[in-house]
Amino acid sequence: MRIREMEERDNQTIKQIIKRSLESFNLNIPGTAYFDPQLSNLAQFYKEQSNAKYWVAVNELDEVVGGVGIAPFGQKREICELQKLYITPEAQGKGLSKELMKVALDFAKEHYTYCYLETVKKLQTANLLYSKLGFQQLEKALEDSEHNAMDAWYIIEL
Repeated sequence: MRIREMEERDNQTIKQIIKRSLESFNLNIPGTAYFDPQLSNLAQFYKEQSNAKYWVAVNELDEVVGGVGIAPFGQKREICELQKLYITPEAQGKGLSKELMKVALDFAKEHYTYCYLETVKKLQTANLLYSKLGFQQLEKALEDSEHNAMDAWYIIEL
């Protein structure tokens, strides 16, 4: 597996990975990334923001199998958000989420003091990974949260 910055040619593949993943957990509902307006143009969306990037993981056939993003969170200049960490079912269980998060958090450390993320409790594997990587669970979402269907929130000091 190789991790690289997302390119425009990856937009549709990542959109499909995100949508299929959310559908598999019955999370294709308002208040999740499923309905994010920028989902069809993620490469451009991240390029247009300062201190933001999206990375994709590609397999040996150069097929995109997952991704993760970092972007500013709301109006708080010291806080970024880890966004849209999704992996295809075939690529899961190989440590790829951890590798993607390492790349994203290394980038975040250069620009921010804290990294925030939102998820749902039923994504148990993801929640376990966040805790193992040092994220602390919060009681509620930070102000300016856009995904109101989430029920688990984490933050880490970088």
